[in-house]
Amino acid sequence: MNKRLAYGTILLFTLIYILSFVDRQIVAVLGTQIRDSLLLSNFQIGLLYGPAFSVVYAIAGIPMGRLVDKTSRKAMICLGLFIWSLMTVLSGFAASFTFLIIARLFVGLSQAILSPAVYSYMADEFSPEKRATIFSVYASGIFIGIGLSFLAGGTISLYYDWRMAMIAAGLPGIALVPFVWWYLKEPERKKIAPETASHVIADILSMLSKPAIRWHLIGFSCLACTGYTILAFAGNVFNDVFDSAKHIPKYGWFMFGVAVTVIISGKTADLLSRKNPARRFWMGIVAAVGGIPFYMYGLFHSSVETAFIFMGIGVLISSSYNGVAAALLQYFVHSEQRALAGGLYLFVISIAGFGIGPPLTGWLMDSVFTGQYSVSYAIFSIITANGVIAVFAFTRAIKFYHQDAVDLQPVV
Repeated sequence: MNKRLAYGTILLFTLIYILSFVDRQIVAVLGTQIRDSLLLSNFQIGLLYGPAFSVVYAIAGIPMGRLVDKTSRKAMICLGLFIWSLMTVLSGFAASFTFLIIARLFVGLSQAILSPAVYSYMADEFSPEKRATIFSVYASGIFIGIGLSFLAGGTISLYYDWRMAMIAAGLPGIALVPFVWWYLKEPERKKIAPETASHVIADILSMLSKPAIRWHLIGFSCLACTGYTILAFAGNVFNDVFDSAKHIPKYGWFMFGVAVTVIISGKTADLLSRKNPARRFWMGIVAAVGGIPFYMYGLFHSSVETAFIFMGIGVLISSSYNGVAAALLQYFVHSEQRALAGGLYLFVISIAGFGIGPPLTGWLMDSVFTGQYSVSYAIFSIITANGVIAVFAFTRAIKFYHQDAVDLQPVV
């Protein structure tokens, strides 16, 4: 692939990822308007934002990854983009909670196609020496999408209503599908011997038999747990601790900053790997502990402005791992397992992130800690525990890197 086409492909994947997160997060932005319009409860809005999407997204990631490994990645990306965009548009015409739930299920199912397909595509198309950088550019779309969902979606809903915001969020994806189909060229998969083909369960067991992969998944699951906890309860900090709800939407600006630190982390990881490829895990360690001092100072400070700034700096560091995590896993699997590995990674971090972090933090807030800073103590406990476990996991992964890697670059 020539350089211009390669850069265009990366930017196109990043744009698609941005749109996926706008459509994924828009329910959180429009939740109160949807609730009041359809006479729903807060619990129903919680189901709509969380389990209706995340459960099917996590479970579908593995079978979708296997399907992508056996079919055209270009076709699957286009199909997924069309379905989740259409479902978001149709959500703008919903007249019932049931319709919205069904639409969200389809959004989760179709978005489970995207990243496994993109991971496989990029790992086959770009050299291992640049993989962390390439994957990090793609991962930056997460935080641009989250930021845009708050800024654009919130603005449209204020001037019009939540239905118009839903429609506006979905239409760009539908319009982009023909261009994606025309522009993308399916990369050639590396040839494998017929006897290496195996069943999905056997492939997963083969991956998990490698200590480096197990420690990788444990470490980055902890970082995902931290990330989802911050996203879930940062608003509680500003509202409950400081009685300053106006800072909640402003916190979205830091998401654009995270898009930059994700790319910086990926580039740094590739530079570190020139001496030793296992050093890419160092960026996971930075993300695990680098933000803790800033969170500690911000969460327990008496000034809301100081808390806002220091919690923002904390999220810039602690969320910087996203591209490196996805890229690292590709070094431990063969070409025919790339998308499945991506699906396994998304399954594990989704379960750990959505399934453990926020519920456990909420329980700590309700049952363990009391007083003005109960939210802060609960969040900080989760962040610190995850950081310690992640650092241990990454040091173990580094130890087994060269033993388990199948896609090695030369050590300088």
